[in-house]
Amino acid sequence: MHKNHGEDVGDIQRRGKNKNEMENPMKQFTTGQISKAVEGSLDGDADIMIAGIEEISKASENEVTFIGTKKYARLWDRSQAPAAIVNADIDLVPGEGRALIRVPNADLAQAQILGMFAPEPPQCPPGVHAAATVDATAVLEEGVAVGAGCYIGPGVEIGARTRLYPNVTILDKSRIGSETVIWSGTVIRERCRIGSQCIIHPNVTIGADGFGFRPAPDGQGLVKIPQIGTVVIGDGVEIGAGSCVDRGKFKATIIGDGSKLDNHVQIAHNCILGRCVVMAAHCAIGGSVTVGDGVVMGGGTKTKDHITIGAGARLGGSSGAINDIPPGQTVLGLPADDLRKTLRIWAAQKQLPDLVKQVKKLAGSGKNG
Repeated sequence: MHKNHGEDVGDIQRRGKNKNEMENPMKQFTTGQISKAVEGSLDGDADIMIAGIEEISKASENEVTFIGTKKYARLWDRSQAPAAIVNADIDLVPGEGRALIRVPNADLAQAQILGMFAPEPPQCPPGVHAAATVDATAVLEEGVAVGAGCYIGPGVEIGARTRLYPNVTILDKSRIGSETVIWSGTVIRERCRIGSQCIIHPNVTIGADGFGFRPAPDGQGLVKIPQIGTVVIGDGVEIGAGSCVDRGKFKATIIGDGSKLDNHVQIAHNCILGRCVVMAAHCAIGGSVTVGDGVVMGGGTKTKDHITIGAGARLGGSSGAINDIPPGQTVLGLPADDLRKTLRIWAAQKQLPDLVKQVKKLAGSGKNG
């Protein structure tokens, strides 16, 4: 095996680790500082130094952990973590030399603490990189950052302090709001609108043609239906890596303020998503579907086209909605139906093999008689 100029793998790893520690100094906070940041109630030592965060079964002696349910409270005595963020309604004692920080909601506090320990994002300084292409008619407001390899087409408008990481493409007459972050590989087609404070993760496609074809009159092939609409995305929207939002056939595909789409989500043409819609990975929404405010869709959920999902509805993972879902209803299965009804059906299905045996046995005894 060849070595790299006399260095073995261990030398290279140690050199990289040392360099990383110099360039990325470890953030540390005391339990008192963390408690103050999350507005918690501290029970125990306020001077424990915390250098990271980890789940309760894996935490080391300098990491804080989180306890949101009684299931995890049982693990506290065996955990090496010196401190934990714990729901206030969980009865737990810190123990000697340890600390508990009591909060109304450990999950929400966790989000704050993750922010405290988060490393700095990759560099994308304000200004246009020399290797970027920006049309002379494009308008970039104060503090916009455009990374290497980006293309910004004619008539594009980009709001203040928006960041475009390398190799983002924004085509003609699209508009991006302020303080939005667009990661590498994303393509935003012509005439689309994206709001402020959005996060668009790598390799997202916004404004591709909707899927529209009809059989040719002569029966030989397919006729493509032009998709002449746009996409309108509200403020505070987050779209996961590899997702697609197709342009409308007539007007606009719309995603409402605060909605969050996971990786590999497909939104077809002319869909309208309300505010704060949540879709886990691999959801696929058919054309012209209306999704109400606050709808939550589990991973792999599918819908047929031209249906309505009412506000506040919840669709379990891998469900398939083929009819309208009433507001506030929780559904599961394929076709998606009321949660309790579906669970009863599944429970009955598990009994079918035994029932078949019993029927065969009864049929056999009848013949013998």
